[in-house]
Amino acid sequence: MASGLELDRQVCFALYAASRAVTQLYRPLLDALGLTYPQYLVMLVLWEHGPTTVKALGTALDLDSGTLSPLLKRLEAAGLVGRRRRADDERSVEVRLTDAGTTLRERATTVPRKIAGATGMRAAELEILRRDLTRLTESVGTRRLTPDIP
Repeated sequence: MASGLELDRQVCFALYAASRAVTQLYRPLLDALGLTYPQYLVMLVLWEHGPTTVKALGTALDLDSGTLSPLLKRLEAAGLVGRRRRADDERSVEVRLTDAGTTLRERATTVPRKIAGATGMRAAELEILRRDLTRLTESVGTRRLTPDIP
């Protein structure tokens, strides 16, 4: 008799397992670039948008400054980004790519294609999946449940 508590029926487990599997696909590719997965995400934002404030990076990646600051320190120590206070607002820190960070972009251009190929899914399927996951994230992000478990 199904109770709804079977592991293979849980959306949360399917998402967790998929996330782990995809992140593991990235590992050897990102190792070759000298990046961790979270560092890669930061670099993606910078490659796409250019100089960005720490606050804007946090918003784009849904990360708080306590998580983002150590990532940025390691990227800075690796010579890929630079940080400086904005002249027009001392409270705001701007992050920008160094020449090495900009150069790394060229090496990273094969990553999305290799990951897509490794999934065994067609481009249209991956786009539908990405769109559905984005919609799920947005929908769940606005809801809060209250436990009524006895």
